[in-house]
Amino acid sequence: MNAINQSGWRPEMGSGGEGAAPATYTGNKALMLEEPLLFEIGDAERTGVDLPERPKVASRLAGLERNRPIGLPGLSEPEAVRHYTRLSRQNYAIDLGLFPLGSCTMKHNPRLNEKMARLPGFADLHPLTPVDGTQGALAVIHLVGEWLKALTNMPGIAMSPKAGAHGELCGLLAIRAAHEARGDARKTILVPESAHGTNPATAAFAGYQVKGIPANEDGRVDLDALKAALSPEVAGVMITNPNTCGLFERDLIAICEAVHGIGGYVYCDGANFNAIVGRVRPGDLGVDAMHINLHKTFSTPHGGGGPGSGPVVFSAALAPFAPLPFVEKHDDRYVLVEEETVAEEGHSKAFGRMVAFHGQMGMFTRAAAYMLSHGADGLKQVSEDAVLSANYILRSLEGVMDAPFAGAGPCMHEAIFSDKGFAEGFSTLDVAKGLIDEGFHPMTVYFPLVVHGAMLVEPTETESKAALDQFIGALRAVAQRAKAGDTALKAAPLYAPRRRLDETAAARKPVLAWKEPVAAPAAE
Repeated sequence: MNAINQSGWRPEMGSGGEGAAPATYTGNKALMLEEPLLFEIGDAERTGVDLPERPKVASRLAGLERNRPIGLPGLSEPEAVRHYTRLSRQNYAIDLGLFPLGSCTMKHNPRLNEKMARLPGFADLHPLTPVDGTQGALAVIHLVGEWLKALTNMPGIAMSPKAGAHGELCGLLAIRAAHEARGDARKTILVPESAHGTNPATAAFAGYQVKGIPANEDGRVDLDALKAALSPEVAGVMITNPNTCGLFERDLIAICEAVHGIGGYVYCDGANFNAIVGRVRPGDLGVDAMHINLHKTFSTPHGGGGPGSGPVVFSAALAPFAPLPFVEKHDDRYVLVEEETVAEEGHSKAFGRMVAFHGQMGMFTRAAAYMLSHGADGLKQVSEDAVLSANYILRSLEGVMDAPFAGAGPCMHEAIFSDKGFAEGFSTLDVAKGLIDEGFHPMTVYFPLVVHGAMLVEPTETESKAALDQFIGALRAVAQRAKAGDTALKAAPLYAPRRRLDETAAARKPVLAWKEPVAAPAAE
């Protein structure tokens, strides 16, 4: 079962230490099942279904057709279902416990929102359905857009960007269009060290030169350094607020005034909006464009739940340049505006369009359900509870884990720790692996880069005090082991379905395809 074959090293199932329990015939440990590969369950010589003989037809592929078997294993329906069900039991999910990833806002998603997203008319909506047959869907898109404008106090919005980085690109393209419209094309975007990691990549992708701005000792933007970097070549600044150190950028008004003073614009990364929703309106601070991750702040499944959604709100200066299409309400009817010639007072100078269709109906429906069920006061409580949870974790671990910015004031959505104080040879990775043995998915590690051995924890607002206390106790216990130099921690995780991988080898020499093992020749 655990033999090494040509597909690469097969890690051992955790056992809690050598000799902790006798070996089993199957390799299973009670309900922790040792799952073989699909290729080891089935083989290409059999199939689990009966298919009719393929009719003889002339090929239209001009000799490009495959003339050899594709080599996929054949499985019966029970074999396939059991395989993926057993794999799912080895996964961690928000429905199993706290998911402490920093800067990811892995909150519980209310099942009410899932039910709404699956309603007929939303779940099965085709993008080419005529506007008269999509009035309900357009009403939801418009409703979410109006809420986002109210929550940010920004008059323009683009609902079509499909994720955070897509929204960043949308904002930068609007900034470029605004500069070009006045004959003032610019080359440089400033990106602080405390900004979200995708910001410099997006700026470079948009064709800008990226200039970094250092953080001060409090983990915030160095205002003097930013002002010194301003010039007529600067198109704008991409700033994350709250930033990736979990701190509110309290100089944001001064930053916006300085950037506007040289004719630039301020793009705010709204990935961490969950920490300020209902409490702070970015438009009041001088922000010109900001994306909002519906799949973070407004309860959309993270990862495998389908496309994300990153609407972008715009200031009055940039709203005319926002992309098509967009939804307008004309009396009691909703209109999808897709041509610049009929944009009127909306996106009258639109830079183009980001996508063919909006395409995120489930994301909009979940967000609308979340907003309506919480109300304005409930959304305010969301941010308050999220900040309270993060600060509870930060202060509960004082004296146990180093928190480099603990003296810089309250944190916002997340608490950040470093590896300072660990015994020699022990690292952040050891703590992360030790948390797996405690039954938790590890926090974000080694990011942001401004903190050595960073550990970034975001509990969100959906965890109870009891759940937070259990996580704090587990993290405290593992950190104390790292400080004491407990050598057993170097082997963690011991109780997981798989033991610790050689992550360097896995990254540099990944095995991405299965190869049938070659039988060893019999000894003479």
